[in-house]
Amino acid sequence: MAAWRIFCIGVSANLVLATVLAFGLDAADHAFPPPLENAREISAEVLDAEGQLLRAFATSEGRWRLGTTATDVDPQFVRMLIAYEDQRFWQHRGVDPIALARAAVQFVGNGRIVSGASTLSMQVARLIEPREGRSLTAKFQQLVRALQIERRLGKPEILDLYLTLAPYGGNLEGIRAASLAYFGKEPRRLTVAQSALLVALPQLPERRRPDRNPALAEIARGRVLQRMAVEKVVGEGEAERAGLAPIPSRRLQLPAYAAHLAEAAQRKEPNVKRHQTTLHRSIQQGLETVAKDAAGKLGAKVSVAMVMADVRTGEIVGEVGSADYFDASRSGWIDMTRINRSPGSTLKPFIYGLAFEDGLVSQETIIEDRPSDFFGYRPRNFDMSYQGDVSIRQALQLSLNVPAVRLLDAVGPTRLMVRFRRADVRPVLPPNEAPGLAIGLGGVGITLKDLVQLYAGLANRGRPMQLGDGIQDKPETIEGEPLLEPVAAWNVADILSDVLPPAGAGQRGIAYKTGTSYGYRDAWSVGFDGNYVLGVWVGRPDNGAVPGLTGYGAAAPILFEGFAKSGIAVTPLPPAPAGAVRIAQAQLPVSQRRFSMNASGLLAASTREPAPQIIFPPEGARVELGAKAGGDIMPLALKLQGGRAPFRWLANGKPLPETSRRRVNQWVPDGGGYSTLTVIDSVGRAASVRIFVD
Repeated sequence: MAAWRIFCIGVSANLVLATVLAFGLDAADHAFPPPLENAREISAEVLDAEGQLLRAFATSEGRWRLGTTATDVDPQFVRMLIAYEDQRFWQHRGVDPIALARAAVQFVGNGRIVSGASTLSMQVARLIEPREGRSLTAKFQQLVRALQIERRLGKPEILDLYLTLAPYGGNLEGIRAASLAYFGKEPRRLTVAQSALLVALPQLPERRRPDRNPALAEIARGRVLQRMAVEKVVGEGEAERAGLAPIPSRRLQLPAYAAHLAEAAQRKEPNVKRHQTTLHRSIQQGLETVAKDAAGKLGAKVSVAMVMADVRTGEIVGEVGSADYFDASRSGWIDMTRINRSPGSTLKPFIYGLAFEDGLVSQETIIEDRPSDFFGYRPRNFDMSYQGDVSIRQALQLSLNVPAVRLLDAVGPTRLMVRFRRADVRPVLPPNEAPGLAIGLGGVGITLKDLVQLYAGLANRGRPMQLGDGIQDKPETIEGEPLLEPVAAWNVADILSDVLPPAGAGQRGIAYKTGTSYGYRDAWSVGFDGNYVLGVWVGRPDNGAVPGLTGYGAAAPILFEGFAKSGIAVTPLPPAPAGAVRIAQAQLPVSQRRFSMNASGLLAASTREPAPQIIFPPEGARVELGAKAGGDIMPLALKLQGGRAPFRWLANGKPLPETSRRRVNQWVPDGGGYSTLTVIDSVGRAASVRIFVD
């Protein structure tokens, strides 16, 4: 009985001791946790719309450490890694007793460490808490840390940490950085040879660096392949073929596309590690190649900027801020897509659009291209010559200056600027100056992005389009009045689609316009098809002149090559909207056959009668039309006062069937929505109202 009591007391004491020890170890575990925060800093990444890497930023320590999970890696690599480094990874709890016993026997037999018993968990412990040397003390500390890590993290998380932190030589850490640096690709699809090399490198990363010690790297890869064949992870024949593959001889640069946009994303959200953009890497890569090659041909200090946007969504799909971000001689660090420069003739299409909208002209209306004086402003053509009488179509295609100024004088510079504001674009005027006729020839400042935004509205049938910032923010819809009426926008696009391509470029079915600023400082070209708009700027960031630099000679070839190298298929321009037709010159109403102005630069209409004025329907009216017994829409009565007969009425730019000497007419709308009604009298004076038809 006494013996039993003594036994019970002994058991109780051991239980108490075990409990105290357990609580002590648990307290120690919480008091001295593994420094997992050391593994938290990873490189910030900027991704394209499909999640492809555009650019990465090194960590604060200058290391390339890209966040990686097992789903980012070829499954074959994971199988090879576990088979080579830690066969019982999924079964043990941080320490492999079998491997540990084997290592102990080898140590006793040889008096030194022959092979380690490191599990992947122990290697993660070493990576987050590096220690010099391979002493027993260091191994014991790794073992303890591995047990702690396993208490806190699941196996998939531990594997992800290894894939992110494993050293690969130099400042490369993690399999993604290594795969990009040595093979130029993400590790989602690796060959057997590539997987074997990436398994072997972390053991001795500096000695086995393939770019410095290819022979040692090849030997190490061979050992991995031999082991994989023995373990039947790969076939013997497959291992032999993989052993014949060449070792990469150099280290590649990690992707560095869209440098300016990537830095903008970092500034916007400096604590975010993955920035999603709306760019497409294939488009971006093509545009950057075109810009760099073109700048090299154009000469020293010349840079190139490009913006491509989707006119359906407003998203920027490609953006090049300079020809080469790292070229200091071209001030490559300056993002020229956001700098105000003189747009040259690129705003002319919007002047013509307003003239079409007001019914002042049709495509075949004759206009004079002769020396003119507009209250002291004497515009001249770029080549200092004049064409005489030309059609509106020819004047825009040839980018003649005098006809553009004549039309701007008729529609009004202030009205043109108001239209730009409808598209949320605000060109910069010279200090203390009101909008004048010079804005039609580039007398304002505008950014490339804003110019592309204007042309996106033109390509979008006159509906203003707000472009995004290229980062995560979605483009906002611009509600309200159109930039141009659909018929007017179609007329402009129809004319620009027939402009001759630059020398050496094939016809690609795009509508485009060029521009050259005063003093050969800026060359522009903006073009669009049914889906995309691309803008190009060429010049010196320091605003220096480049003799001979023109939009047609320098920027237009880049535009056409940019469309070609972007990889997108050209989409036809949208069909003509209702009411949009080409009318031969002989079939135009008398008032539209010639656009004439007097010596003062005013529309030639000096008569005793006052100018025509539409009194019904009034400006901004909302008209609800009924239906006849047969279901047809009832006509809308049109009334005017003033003007000289006969009168020609136009609805959305399309002439009504007949001229009339009466001041009352009728119009049957094609459908509901906004419409513009215009009346022109016999001497060319016009009046317009805009209404909404229910």
